[in-house]
Amino acid sequence: MDNTFIATVKIGPKGQIVIPKEVRDMFNLKSGDSLVLLADKNRGIALQRGECLNEIVKSIVKGVEENANSNG
Repeated sequence: MDNTFIATVKIGPKGQIVIPKEVRDMFNLKSGDSLVLLADKNRGIALQRGECLNEIVKSIVKGVEENANSNG
């Protein structure tokens, strides 16, 4: 399987897009999976698995704990 894929998708009347089957297969995405949409006006739009939020939250909590320990 290739590591890259390029396609165009259309935005439907409700603002929905369809992730092509090849991409769903590439990332083992199933119906009901959660994705996080990241958007930056200058850099564009990206989708990540919902689990990526877990790592972000862990980093934030770790930073807060380290900050609290160094101040206390």
